[in-house]
Amino acid sequence: MPELPAGVERRSFDGVERLATRGEPVYGEPTADGWRAWNPDRSKLGAMFELGMDTGLEGGETVLYLGAANGTTVSHVADFAGPTYAVEFSPRPTRDLLEVAERRSRLFPLLKDARKPETYAHIVEEDVDVIVQDVATRGQADVALRNRRFLAEDGRLLLAVKARSEDVTASPDSVFSAVRESLESGYEILESRRLEAHHMDHLGIVARPQK
Repeated sequence: MPELPAGVERRSFDGVERLATRGEPVYGEPTADGWRAWNPDRSKLGAMFELGMDTGLEGGETVLYLGAANGTTVSHVADFAGPTYAVEFSPRPTRDLLEVAERRSRLFPLLKDARKPETYAHIVEEDVDVIVQDVATRGQADVALRNRRFLAEDGRLLLAVKARSEDVTASPDSVFSAVRESLESGYEILESRRLEAHHMDHLGIVARPQK
């Protein structure tokens, strides 16, 4: 199984070994000795780690996080990564995200639409190491392709594809196949895996920009 990034460990909480990062709690998760449990049932990236996907993360990377919502997962990312730009479209969860960022100096919330990267291109630095994408919208491959402009040549895309957000009438297998095909116009897919153990009708993808 691939090594976890620096700053992500398996720690014991009430006798159960779980993924964890060191930081202030956010959503009522168990804590112990300054560590906070990372629930893979509430985090697609956490599920990718739990399932042993090779994300390429080592810790300290600059991250562009698309679909930050209330900050559940991106708070863990900011615990172990470097500067973390958190894009969220909806004002209500962004208010929660701002509160999370108050206790994390490396977390920068942006009330923006991930489908329109030109609206935050003046804020997000070029050559980010990682794009983490978890957006509930149609055209999820298109979002990844539009935001490829920010990714370093040797960077990684960590994408959680939500089948039901893409097309509620199609089978998840058909959706995943179509997303992969579209994505390959700008990315090389390194690994993909169903996240069913933690998230129904989701596919995790690790990719890098095509040369």
